[in-house]
Amino acid sequence: MSLDTDYMRAALQQAEGARAQGEVPVGAVLVSGGRIVARAANRPIAGCDPTAHAEVEVLRAGGKALGSYRLGDSVLYVTLEPCLMCAAAIVHARVQRVVFGAWDPRAGAAGSMLDAFALPGMNHRVDVFGGVLAEECGALLKGFFAARREPAGGNKT
Repeated sequence: MSLDTDYMRAALQQAEGARAQGEVPVGAVLVSGGRIVARAANRPIAGCDPTAHAEVEVLRAGGKALGSYRLGDSVLYVTLEPCLMCAAAIVHARVQRVVFGAWDPRAGAAGSMLDAFALPGMNHRVDVFGGVLAEECGALLKGFFAARREPAGGNKT
């Protein structure tokens, strides 16, 4: 089993925690020096904060853990393709590599809707790799949204 898969499973655990809290189930871990230095999950609802995506939360925690906002030797694992806001934060944090699970055709900024990481003039280049445990990551999201669309009481009529 690859390290990417192992770390993505850790991000999936964070996503499960978000789901249990009623948040969109996206989780992230930040790895530096071969160890997880920060873990986070989506929490915009709980935090009343539209920027509290899993990626931003893990960057904040990672910066505190490492004592710097520059995270140049780190790898960020996230269960869903980063949005434009998160992609910009990742670039500004100087993350070395991003590995994500499910593609996001509606808001993905790593190739689905646009590729923010490849925009000309960016001050840092991030190595991006998508599709790690994509089926598991996508199934968690699909299940979450399907459950929200069910009528009260679970009756499907």
